[in-house]
Amino acid sequence: MNKKEVCKKYSIPIRILNEYESWGLCNVVKIVMGEWQYDSQDIERLSTIMALHDIGFKNKEIERYMRLLLEIPNSRQERIDLLSQKRKSKLDEIHFQEKQLERIDYLRHELKKEN
Repeated sequence: MNKKEVCKKYSIPIRILNEYESWGLCNVVKIVMGEWQYDSQDIERLSTIMALHDIGFKNKEIERYMRLLLEIPNSRQERIDLLSQKRKSKLDEIHFQEKQLERIDYLRHELKKEN
């Protein structure tokens, strides 16, 4: 599949495909008639990349994760650590937002009491 087909079929933004290509994480350059060709292995990797994007990883973090996954044997614990750090960060954000909601609810309650 070429880049346009992958974008359409899997709803992957072109910028993500460009990033993936620029990282050079494929074992074999797969260019046919001047176009990158994606195989099932690429699609699987792109699925992981999309999941990392969706949970808030930045491009450099994603590249690091993917390099660990594809180039460093026995990097499982380091990848777990990266995911754990992101999880903690997300929990901190959630707790902060919960406090904001509590403040909003308090102010709404105070305004309703005025009536």
